[in-house]
Amino acid sequence: MAAPHVTNTASGAATRDRPLPDTGGRSGRPGREPHRVGVRAPWWFVVPAIAVYLFIVVVPSVNGAFFSFTDWNGLRPDWSFVGLDNFSAVLADRAAQDALVNTLILAAVVTVLQNAAGLLLALGVNTVVKSRYVLRVIFFAPVVLTPLVAGFVWSYLLSPNGAVNDALTGLGLGSLAHDWLGDPDTALYAIAAEIVWQFSGYSMVIYLAGLQAIPREVLEAATIDGAGPWSKFRNVVLPLLNGAVVINVMLCLIGGLKQFDQVMAMTGGGPGTATETTSTVIYKSAFTLGDYPLSIALAVVMTLVIAILAAVQYRLTLRKSH
Repeated sequence: MAAPHVTNTASGAATRDRPLPDTGGRSGRPGREPHRVGVRAPWWFVVPAIAVYLFIVVVPSVNGAFFSFTDWNGLRPDWSFVGLDNFSAVLADRAAQDALVNTLILAAVVTVLQNAAGLLLALGVNTVVKSRYVLRVIFFAPVVLTPLVAGFVWSYLLSPNGAVNDALTGLGLGSLAHDWLGDPDTALYAIAAEIVWQFSGYSMVIYLAGLQAIPREVLEAATIDGAGPWSKFRNVVLPLLNGAVVINVMLCLIGGLKQFDQVMAMTGGGPGTATETTSTVIYKSAFTLGDYPLSIALAVVMTLVIAILAAVQYRLTLRKSH
């Protein structure tokens, strides 16, 4: 057998010649996998989607913002600049002011109640009970209804001779029977109740996805450390649900601020102006009164309000997560 080849190092020590590891032509440190980059699609793949988005969303929005500074009535081709006159009219319009207040109240009530209901439903169906899948379908079913249809159904249920008052009378609580949609003090909150009923299942699905993404080991460790149900929820589950909370609050807030369908189906903005929202005032100003400049300016104001509130809410929630 041939003796192994021996070479002398600078220090005089002898080392055996060993074959170098086969790297397959790869460069880098031995024993480390090369950085793998995913397949990158050509940038022009997104051109059709961007073109559609520009045509459907950006161009109409820019045109609307432009015409809010004019006296264009929506019909004649000629128009002239009026500066901030339309926005001054919005600020001076009592109906627009009342509608903005109603919109903010409705958005706040819906955001709080829908998130609370959705989280409770998600916690309830995130268990090992055999009926959890059936319950998820039942709770989510109202979401698939058309908002107008759900609004008309609730307007019938809440009418003076509707099922709600009949049920209260049958339970011996006839003194609580009320014209829920005819009373200015309760009409707006009745609409909020319908919205929460219909879309709590939507929030439930988002919270349920967040709950199922929490590692079981974390919950087991909290239990071993002696954390009770409330302490575990407050200190472990809720912080890990921050992403779901951000999404749900954002969706509820934006949906409440642009609410239109349920209001038109249930009250039409009445009684009086008790349930008028910014969206209903925009619709009536443009298509009933023919005041296009005022409606366009009000739409721009509503867009700015939604953008500011959404940005503030997102920043506050993001800061809380850190």
